[in-house]
Amino acid sequence: MENLEIMNELTNTYSGKRVFVTGHTGFKGSWLIKILSDFGANLKGYALAPENEINLYTEMNGDSLCESTLSDLRNREALKKAVLDFQPDYIFHLAAQPLVRLSYEIPSETFEVNAIGTANLLDTIRLLEKKCNIVLITTDKVYHNNEWEHPYKETDRLGGYDPYSASKACCELVIDSYKNSFFNLNKYDQHQKAIAVGRAGNVIGGGDWSKDRLIPDIAKALNANKEVVIRNPNAVRPWQHVIEPLFGYLELGAKLNSDPINYAQAYNFGPNTNDALSVEEMVVKSINFWASGTYNVEVNSNNPHEAGFLKLDITKATTELNWKPVLNAHTAVELAINWYKNYYNNTTATELMELDIKYYQNKINE
Repeated sequence: MENLEIMNELTNTYSGKRVFVTGHTGFKGSWLIKILSDFGANLKGYALAPENEINLYTEMNGDSLCESTLSDLRNREALKKAVLDFQPDYIFHLAAQPLVRLSYEIPSETFEVNAIGTANLLDTIRLLEKKCNIVLITTDKVYHNNEWEHPYKETDRLGGYDPYSASKACCELVIDSYKNSFFNLNKYDQHQKAIAVGRAGNVIGGGDWSKDRLIPDIAKALNANKEVVIRNPNAVRPWQHVIEPLFGYLELGAKLNSDPINYAQAYNFGPNTNDALSVEEMVVKSINFWASGTYNVEVNSNNPHEAGFLKLDITKATTELNWKPVLNAHTAVELAINWYKNYYNNTTATELMELDIKYYQNKINE
């Protein structure tokens, strides 16, 4: 499908539709509501207030793009009221406790937010008496990681060493149970709820100021003329620009709308398997794009365990959906570093987002 056809399909799918986004104040959520707003969607967000003083949602004036409820996924009544009052046609569930290292500090809270929070949302969806297409976002880390070269397929064993990864694997079990018990496709004509899962890797891009994230840490250090410090230089991740999986989620939502029976499944979204880079390679590229800077490796044996090697098999998404990665890791790093560099030179977040979205849309057609 060509670029114009994809854009027309997504515009036709979401224009004028009521789209409910959890986690809209976060990094990925902010990019998603910007893209959906461009497609003409009527948006409602549900999330905690932005955590950091500098955050993308505030910088892009997110409140001008969507109605917003600031509350916790664990607040069942607030979540139920927000969803049922809004009566969405689509739901994208991104809200989570998303950090591996933080999950070691607040393990039970991580399970509560990620697993029970998702159950609370699905409970509310049971009360929704209308057709609704739901895309629930988990992570590439749901897989039992053997630290091997083989990319993980959607049918591989789920697991999780750290509390974050395990909480997301639990989340998938919760989703599977609700799908079988309450949203069984054999009874779709009765409940009219189609539920799919998106599993994406490590996304990068401008506007992320979260704690313990590689590119934000690099950009902050370089902007302050400080040395970049990395703790896990040989770790390999499926790095991808944030726009890429978001368009995958939107395409999945469109497919659920047109053919709910066949697309109510889990899909991996990531870069091509030959496009994974180590943390150290990412830092070197970032410094080159910034045109100055140094880095240092500080290995601490007391650091909590983090996955060393992880890749996704995206064959299913590229075969069944009108989606494929078009920005390689090199380009993703370049876009992200240039975003921060221009932001620190007083270009607005909205302008920079629009430039990156346009660049991505043009690349689809090449």
